[in-house]
Amino acid sequence: MITTVTLNAAIDKTYTVPHFGTDNVFRVQSMTAVAGGKGINVARVTKTLGEVVTATGFVAGSHGSFITSGLDREKIAHDFVQVDGESRQCITVLDPANANRQTELLEPGPTITSGQLDAMKRKIGELAKRSTHMVFSGSLPKGCPAGTYAELIEEARSANGSLRLILDTSGDALVAGIEAKPALIKPNEHEIRKLLGKAAGTEADLIACIRDIMGRGIPYVVVSLGGNGALAGCNGSVYRVQFPPMDIVNPVGSGDSMVSGMVVAMKRGYSDADLLRFGCACGSANALTPSAGNVRPEDVDRLFAGMSVAERN
Repeated sequence: MITTVTLNAAIDKTYTVPHFGTDNVFRVQSMTAVAGGKGINVARVTKTLGEVVTATGFVAGSHGSFITSGLDREKIAHDFVQVDGESRQCITVLDPANANRQTELLEPGPTITSGQLDAMKRKIGELAKRSTHMVFSGSLPKGCPAGTYAELIEEARSANGSLRLILDTSGDALVAGIEAKPALIKPNEHEIRKLLGKAAGTEADLIACIRDIMGRGIPYVVVSLGGNGALAGCNGSVYRVQFPPMDIVNPVGSGDSMVSGMVVAMKRGYSDADLLRFGCACGSANALTPSAGNVRPEDVDRLFAGMSVAERN
């Protein structure tokens, strides 16, 4: 089983609003609302890819009920910790009249107490015993210190020493989280600079940074470059991934779909090059759909065949 952890779960709403701007009134052309948050997106894609998955994290209030009932409808197994307050909404406004540019409004979500964080640690320990891979994704809710992911990773590792642990976060949570040496991280090129405190302006700079982080005991370091593909370190080697051309519909959730693909490939024993190809195919497939955390298997298969992976020195 693959377990995904979303500490700041959300309702993901996407509004389609042509010619969106400020200081005006707009009618929404279309709207979708689904259970969301980065780890839930990972869970949704993982289920679509045919793997057994369970989603956990914190949920709160009526929004939390919307999240869990939505997962029930999608037949995605879940085991959340209920807390006080209200789970957040994350609103994306897509403008189809302006190259599908997007504006995001992200609510803060509930404030977590130390007792609730202890409950989450117990939950992580329970689920770790039944999992082969555990994915920690997204921002930390209020009340959780920067080292929370590192603590949860250590809790999971102590419960199951063979568990593969994946971390996809940013900022101080990522800086603190890598101290627990997860198997895979997925920073972007800006986050690499924050991790190492130095410039990474060229591809050669990024490769040096990736090698530096791999040398700290993290075997997979995947740096997303948006539509320009990805640079990735895998077990000491560095690869460049190039995407085939495609017409983007909505890029929201593509990073989460990429993580799902890499974790599924890791579970299935793919080679490092095919792990990257499959992960990038899932991320690209998500961008061809209107809502976050959704892929069509036929798109994944087609894109997987078109991904180019080359080793870099």
